[in-house]
Amino acid sequence: MSGRDLFCQPRRAGRGAALTLLFASVLVAGAATGSFGDPDRKSPSPSARSTPAAHRETVTDAAAEAMADGKSPMEAAERAVSRSGDRWGAVYSQGEYEEFEEALDGQYTGVGLWARRERDGRIEVTRVQSGSPAAAAGIRTGDRLRSVDGEKVDGRPVTEVVSLLRGDADDAAAGTKVSLGLERGTHAWSETLRRARLSTDSVTVRKLPGGVTVIKVAAFTKGVGDAVRTAVEQTPGHAGIVLDLRGNSGGLVTEAVTAASAFLDGGLVATYDVNGAQRSLHADPGGDTTRPLVALVDGGTMSAAELLTGALQDRGRAVVVGSRTFGKGSIQMPSRLPDGSVAELTVGHYRTPAGHTVDGRGITPDLEVDAEALERAETVLSGLGDPS
Repeated sequence: MSGRDLFCQPRRAGRGAALTLLFASVLVAGAATGSFGDPDRKSPSPSARSTPAAHRETVTDAAAEAMADGKSPMEAAERAVSRSGDRWGAVYSQGEYEEFEEALDGQYTGVGLWARRERDGRIEVTRVQSGSPAAAAGIRTGDRLRSVDGEKVDGRPVTEVVSLLRGDADDAAAGTKVSLGLERGTHAWSETLRRARLSTDSVTVRKLPGGVTVIKVAAFTKGVGDAVRTAVEQTPGHAGIVLDLRGNSGGLVTEAVTAASAFLDGGLVATYDVNGAQRSLHADPGGDTTRPLVALVDGGTMSAAELLTGALQDRGRAVVVGSRTFGKGSIQMPSRLPDGSVAELTVGHYRTPAGHTVDGRGITPDLEVDAEALERAETVLSGLGDPS
């Protein structure tokens, strides 16, 4: 079964905004929608005010009528979704949807910058991808981004800033230029970069001085599940692991299940319903069930990442540390509209192995902390001790 999460704003917040959460490793006001593949596709949020079948028919009929009248099917579908109360429903142009699917395959067009908005509204570079145009230009973590192609970015949502960097409004291709205004301390300068096709670096592994291995999963793009499993296998002895899911806004559900399989010996990962039919997701047997494990989460932990967290928590496999997760646990399916655009509409919800609903509630950590969460995770691991 193929499944995935889609990343979108509650209602189209500008072209390309649906794609940007995958590339901005920041906590922003936005939402991720998760999906379970072909007939089982994505996960948005609570209640659409009609049955899924009626909701889908209303949207597709509105698009078809607009097409017959010479009007925009996409705009008609957007209005129908907005009226329906499906707060995570979204409509994508054909180009956006294709780009989105490429992103879930771990590819994107951009310059290789991650950013966050500070409390004073400034946009600060939080990470520069190795080998990217930004890295080649000498841009560093901590630099301040002042403008993109002459547009000032202070105070703007990070999703908009990332969309500008990627050139979403113009369907900018690899090789197109983008001009950045930057600041480092008292030094201000401009750089003109050429966008490139880049691979997302969704899994990073590092070892802390005390021997703990931190596996950071930024998003569940293609191949991430196997990367997590490899990282676990390469962790020496019975060293503890921190699975850092903070800011993880979702991804492919199948990849989250594969990641769960790294820590579980088979068994239930989640249950879900699609149009009233009950289904379940199971881990593969043979995972590492003895190594001390802490799952680190926060308010930016969404959808597929919440599905994984709930499985590890409910089955007693991990101690969950951090703050309450986002609460994204509903399911959507795509509908192709007459003009080639795609509507993603809510059809159901998933639950943790213990039957807990995630949507609109999130997951409460076993140990709630805000500051120095990683340090607290290390302390928890030391208390779990060596299982051998």
